[in-house]
Amino acid sequence: MRTRETEVAPLINLAEITEIELLILKRMREMTIGEHQSRSQGSGFNLVGLREWQAGDRFSSIDWAQSSLTNFSPLVVREFEQQSTATVVAIADLSLSTRCGIDGITIAAAAARAIATIGMSAVFFQDPFGLLTFDGDFQQFAGVRPRTGKSQVVHCLDAYQYGQGLLEVKRAGSISATMAGYVRSRSLLPVISDFLFDNPRGLLQELSLLNATHDVFLVLVDSAFAFDLPPVSAWWIEALDVETGRARTISRRAFSQMAARVREWQADVRRAAKDIGLDVVQVGLDPTQSDIALSEFVAERRLRKIYA
Repeated sequence: MRTRETEVAPLINLAEITEIELLILKRMREMTIGEHQSRSQGSGFNLVGLREWQAGDRFSSIDWAQSSLTNFSPLVVREFEQQSTATVVAIADLSLSTRCGIDGITIAAAAARAIATIGMSAVFFQDPFGLLTFDGDFQQFAGVRPRTGKSQVVHCLDAYQYGQGLLEVKRAGSISATMAGYVRSRSLLPVISDFLFDNPRGLLQELSLLNATHDVFLVLVDSAFAFDLPPVSAWWIEALDVETGRARTISRRAFSQMAARVREWQADVRRAAKDIGLDVVQVGLDPTQSDIALSEFVAERRLRKIYA
């Protein structure tokens, strides 16, 4: 597990989160002034289920009878949700390769900023926001259950960056079945990754199945910058795959073409996604441009669902 002491620098800090919040307030008020309905999560209407107590939970939500069965370790709380609530769960790539980058900028930093932008958009609409992460081979899933408020977005970012508060999610059959089992009600599901997997089309087919019940779209992190490496004089270069730990020797020509190959790969992912009806938003190194594009896309999609 990562800790604040072992991390050289945060993927995203509180000042950047506040910057994103102010941008979203400005842009979304321009788009939605007087037009969006209030959405809130409270103490009543529908019982969603039981879960372990987390820091920030109200003591009034504790189910003392159920907690006594676990000897009060952990405490168990009842989770309620209003029918009008629109839940947002960011499904984010937590594979080791996302922690790679160049000049101190990692792929995960762009993913974290996308999580923050989507999360703060959910705060504007008073929607519960949660997180589900996956590893490189889709065998390990972990998540943070949806809740409302800015503090919840910060909690999800800490979970993504440091592993704090991430609860293990057991894989149940296919990828789509595992994700669907974690998301309890119809939700907005942005899938955040660079999609540099061995079989991205297989993943897209799984997400297409999930899209039949939920509202799924892709947030494609442009990671070509991480492969735009400086020229080298050696004819052969040994490269290490951080996911598998295996080393491979490649030619200088192949080494120089890696960034171009990543761009071609991601362009193919965009085409394949659109062919099966999945929308794609691409985010890159320009934070302001990415924040605006992503927040406006989420706002338009969110309002479309309200008035559909």
